[in-house]
Amino acid sequence: MAALFAVVVALAVLPAVADKFYVQLFAKIMIMAILAMSLDLLLGYTGLVSFGHAAFYGASGYALALLTPQYQAANFWTSFPLAIAASALLALVIGFFVVRTRGIYFIMVTLAFAQMLFFLFFDTKIAGGSDGIYIDVRPVAKIGAWQPFRLDDFMHIYYLVLVLLVLTYVLLRVILRSPFGRVLAGIRVNEQRMLSLGYPTFRYKLACFVIAGAIAGVAGYLSAIQFGVVNPETLGWHLSAAVMMMVILGGMGTLVGPAIGAAIWILLEIGFQGLPQAGGVDFGKHWQLFMGGFVVLAALLLPNGLIGVVDRLRGRRDESHE
Repeated sequence: MAALFAVVVALAVLPAVADKFYVQLFAKIMIMAILAMSLDLLLGYTGLVSFGHAAFYGASGYALALLTPQYQAANFWTSFPLAIAASALLALVIGFFVVRTRGIYFIMVTLAFAQMLFFLFFDTKIAGGSDGIYIDVRPVAKIGAWQPFRLDDFMHIYYLVLVLLVLTYVLLRVILRSPFGRVLAGIRVNEQRMLSLGYPTFRYKLACFVIAGAIAGVAGYLSAIQFGVVNPETLGWHLSAAVMMMVILGGMGTLVGPAIGAAIWILLEIGFQGLPQAGGVDFGKHWQLFMGGFVVLAALLLPNGLIGVVDRLRGRRDESHE
């Protein structure tokens, strides 16, 4: 807890010592951390491997774009809950069907639903087609004549993201330590045993699916106001796979691990994209090859993620003290 508090303090101080590029970069990292923690609720704590989690992330951004009047600003206090509600409702509809499946079938059905949504926006003119849709004016967070923060200011967006990151972590901790969270853990270990004990596991998994979708919607809304554009790529399986790698890289079932994994993943992407040319080869242009090699190495060398490495080192230290 002391380490987490120190990290939050460091993030709060960052805008005072960093320029705009780094402030926006760390805002993006925190947004991805929220998305990764929402997937960890499914993947790490309930054992539901969803390959379509980005659908709820993108749906929230599209909801904001469609709620924003042309050349005018939407109201933050109405568009924010409505966008999250849109993601939660989508998760409820999809979850009603996919939660009935297990294993590889669950993976494939979540992927199928996400791709259906992707092509719905990609192949039609509902919201700009393949080019996406721009949010020309950021939402306004006015309460009467008082405006507590301005979403056209990157500093205000940064602190809003930081506050919501902390609130998301606290909310998920409360959920996981509640009786509801204990049932989710039991489902992950042995769903048949939980059924025999009288727990309606379908309802619990569906509720978990909706909560994860709603939190992913928070991340999608924040991303939309930061970048001012939403496109079908925010719904695609590539983003779902990347977020899954963030969770696995950091350590499933830890919440902190996926946040660390999100930071490392984004920093590695930027680092590989910035590689120089050498011998007539533009290494930065082929950055995805390096990311692929990193994924292979991470899967082989870090089966329990970075948090697992820390736990092993801590265990060895405790053994040496004994």
